[in-house]
Amino acid sequence: MAGYQNRILEVDLSISQMNIIDVPVEDKRRFIGGSGVAAKLFLDRFNPKVDPLSPDNPLIVMNGPLTGTTLPGTSRFAVCGKSPLTGIWGEGTCGGNFGPELKFAGIDGIIFKGVSPTPVYLSIEDDEIELRDASELWGMDNYILTDFLKQRHGKDKNPKVLSIGPAGENLVKFAAICNDKGDFIGRTGMGAVMGSKRLKAVVVKGTKKVEVSHPEEYAALRKLLITKSREAMVAQSFRSMGTDAGMDLGMMTGDVPIKNWMIGEDLELSANLGGPAMTERYLTRNHACSFCPIACKRIVKVDDGPFKTEEGPGPEYETCCTFGTLIMNNDLAGVIKANEWCNRYGMDTISCGATIAFAMEAFEKGLITRKDTDGIDLTWGNMTGVIELLHKIAKQEGIGAVLSEGSRKAAKRLGKEAEELTVEVKGLEAPMHDPRGFHGMGLAYMMSIRGACHLMHLSLGVEQGITTYPEAGFQENYTGQTSEGKAEMIKLCEDLGLPFNSLAICEFVAWTLSANELAEMVRLTTGFDFRLKNLLACGERTWLLKRGLGNMMGISAKDDRLPKRILTPLKDGAAAGSVPDVEKLLREYYEIRGLDEEGKPKREVLIKAGLEDLAEKLHG
Repeated sequence: MAGYQNRILEVDLSISQMNIIDVPVEDKRRFIGGSGVAAKLFLDRFNPKVDPLSPDNPLIVMNGPLTGTTLPGTSRFAVCGKSPLTGIWGEGTCGGNFGPELKFAGIDGIIFKGVSPTPVYLSIEDDEIELRDASELWGMDNYILTDFLKQRHGKDKNPKVLSIGPAGENLVKFAAICNDKGDFIGRTGMGAVMGSKRLKAVVVKGTKKVEVSHPEEYAALRKLLITKSREAMVAQSFRSMGTDAGMDLGMMTGDVPIKNWMIGEDLELSANLGGPAMTERYLTRNHACSFCPIACKRIVKVDDGPFKTEEGPGPEYETCCTFGTLIMNNDLAGVIKANEWCNRYGMDTISCGATIAFAMEAFEKGLITRKDTDGIDLTWGNMTGVIELLHKIAKQEGIGAVLSEGSRKAAKRLGKEAEELTVEVKGLEAPMHDPRGFHGMGLAYMMSIRGACHLMHLSLGVEQGITTYPEAGFQENYTGQTSEGKAEMIKLCEDLGLPFNSLAICEFVAWTLSANELAEMVRLTTGFDFRLKNLLACGERTWLLKRGLGNMMGISAKDDRLPKRILTPLKDGAAAGSVPDVEKLLREYYEIRGLDEEGKPKREVLIKAGLEDLAEKLHG
C-alpha cells in the first residue's frame, strides 16, 4: 500500500529473535500510523497493567504514512509505551532524520519486547538487520556515542542514530531518546523504557523509496505546500529566531511561566533569554529536519566563560523557560550549557528543568537543605548549582536520585507542603505555556492523554491566533482569558491535532496549511479516499482509544485536574487575576466528548467510533 512499507520489525530482545509483521489495512485507515497505530497495537497485544520498566512493556517506534515522502514537515516519528514517569500511556514524537531513514530501509516501525541479557544495539542497513553487542558503548553520552556509531557504520553512508545516554541507562524517569544529537523523544520517559531493555541505540541506513498513490497530483501539491510553508509569517519568524521567538510575545500575553509559576512578568528575563538574544550572541547557523522548508533549529556556540560549549544544538523555547524564566536565571549561556548536558545525558528538558524549579522553591522554604544537596546551592538563578545537580540526576546520586523520579514523586517523599509546589498533570510536568493567560490550554492540559501537554492538540496555535482552520469548525479568533467556548475548541483541537502524531507531520508546518490540504496530503499519499471529515474522525477515534488505554492504566475523572499553582491568580503581568473556570470547562467537555462521570468514554460513543473491542474491555 502506498505511503507504507507494510513491514513492522518485531524484536524480542530476551532471545535475540526478529520477525516481520504488519497491521491490517483497515487499522491503517482508521488510525493512520505513528502513535495511533502504536496505541492499537498496544491494545491488541499488551497488558495495560504492565510495569513500565518490566520486560513486558513494549517500546514501539512507529512511522506514519507521510514520513519520508518529501512533503514538507514529514520527518517525524513516534515512540510509545507505558510511561515510567506517569504510569499511564506514554508517547513522544521527534523530528530530525531517523524516521525517514527507517522508512527508506523498508520499515514502518519497530516493536521492542523483552530485555536483553547484555547491552545491545540494533543495526539496520536495508534488509541486513542484526543485534550487536553494546557493552563497550554503555556509559557513553549521546554526542560521543553518535559520532562513534556513525564512524563505525561508515560516515560516507551517513547512517542515522537513535540512542540513549547515561540517564536512560540509569532509568531516570524522564530520560529522553536522542536522534543524531539534536532531536529528542523528550516527554514521558521513553528513554528509561529503552534503558530498561538494555537497548543502547538503533543505527539505520536505507536506500529504498516511499511510493505514493497519485504521483502527479502529489508532485503538484508538494510544490504548492513547500512554497506556502516557506513564505508563511510564522515560518519566517521561526527561521529567523527559532522557537524561542515566542519568548518576548509570550511575556506580553501572559504565556510565560516565571519563578515556578509564581510571577506574571519579567521583561528583563525575556530580553536576555529570547530569540533575538540567542541569534545575536550565540547562533552560528540554522538547521532543518529532513524535508522541512522552515529550518527552525538553532546551532549555537558559547565561546568563553564558565558555560563555554562547542558548536552544537541549541535550546528550544521550552528549555529557555525551564532553565531560564522558571528558575529566575537570565544567563542564556547557562541555558545553553544546561541544554547540552541534558542532550548528552538524554533527559527531557521540560520535566528536568521543572523538577529543578520545584527543588529551588523547596530549598527556599527549607524543605530541602544544603545537607540534602551535598552542599549544592539551589538558590534561584544559580546556574552553577543547576549544572552540578544535572550530573547528580543523570547518575542517580544523592538528591539527584530523588529528583530523577520527577516532581510529583519527589514531592511525595518531602511531604504535603512540597506537593503544593509542583506543577504537573497526571504526573507529567507542565510545558511552558500558562493556562492563566489562555484558558483553553488549561483544559487541554487536564484532558491530554499523556499528562500536561501542549503538542497533542492544536490549542497553542489556535488559541493564540497563530493559525486557524475555519473549514474544520474553528472560530477565526479566540480570546485567551475566558473559558467560554473553549470546551468545543479543545475537542476540535484534539480531533485535528492528534492525527499529526499519526501521519506524522510537524505541527509548525501544519500551522501554515489548511485542514483540507492536510487531508489531501493523506489522500494523495495513501490512496485512501480521505477528506477532512475522515481526518477528524480518525482524530476522535484515536483520542478515544488512547483515553481508554489511560482508563485501563488507572486514569479516572479525579485525574482531570489542574495543580493548585495554576489555579492561583497572578498579581502582575498580562494574565493577572485570571484563572480557568475548571468546573465549567470539564462539565462542557465531558458532555461534548461523551465521557461518563468516571471519566470513561461511554459505551455507545466507543461503538459509534468503531471501537467495539475497547468498549468490551472498558465496560464488559
